Amino acid sequence: MCFGVRDAIALAIAHADAGPLTILGALVHNPAVLSALEAKGIAVANDVAHVKTPTLMVTAHGTSERTLATTRAMGLNVVEATCPLVHVAHRAVAALARDGCHVVIIGQRDHVEVRGLTDDLERFDVVLQDEDVLALQEHPRIGVAAQTTQPVAKVRHLLNLIRRRFPQSYVHFVDTVCRPTKERQSAAIEIAQQADVVIVVGGRSSNNTRELVKTCARYCARVHHVESDADLRAEWFEGASVVGLTAGTSTPDEVIDRVEAHVRLCAHTAGVAVTRNDFR
Repeated sequence: MCFGVRDAIALAIAHADAGPLTILGALVHNPAVLSALEAKGIAVANDVAHVKTPTLMVTAHGTSERTLATTRAMGLNVVEATCPLVHVAHRAVAALARDGCHVVIIGQRDHVEVRGLTDDLERFDVVLQDEDVLALQEHPRIGVAAQTTQPVAKVRHLLNLIRRRFPQSYVHFVDTVCRPTKERQSAAIEIAQQADVVIVVGGRSSNNTRELVKTCARYCARVHHVESDADLRAEWFEGASVVGLTAGTSTPDEVIDRVEAHVRLCAHTAGVAVTRNDFR
């Protein structure tokens, strides 16, 4: 689990112990974490209008200044669990806009982090595929930043495509992909190149976990995305010599440990070695 997620969970639990708390959206995209928070009595609201507690927490993915102003105007006590590296991305995007650039974000248009990055902008574009870049209009100054969990290779590819499409434009790129994402993607590539089967542990709705699955699939033909050890199937490991195991940044250590134990049990019966990509 990356430090931003770990700190956000600890902050949520501390405030829940002090009094009723509502989180604006999913704190992280992991079902095990969300279940643990629910067990602490923490409520979740997808809209500020539905908040019924005096204290509201912003998720690790961050939100816009416009949303923060609205919540404070309602008299709510706002607690920010925004990851510091997401704050860095917010400041970078704001600087691009102040510099007169038309902002282009590389990321998922409907992702909570991307909405937070763009909600304070009057004009912007969000791109994720080549066709999105081809649909862009020309601007004399273009500022490019990325959702913090996007794969570096994809960001570089789309940035180069933007530059080739608009050779007369000034294109200023700010690298906002966070270091934990870069390190995890790099290690996942290394492990996938060695393994016959790769297991990626994380929430189905977790963007960085899904990107890990895609990255591993470029180097290993047998990649499986699981949320818990209950998702594992013994037949996945038939004929394998090496099994790789990695996980998304919001996956709790205890979930990874249970998956690892189950994988080792399956692998042991088949004489398979298990390599672990460990970030703790």
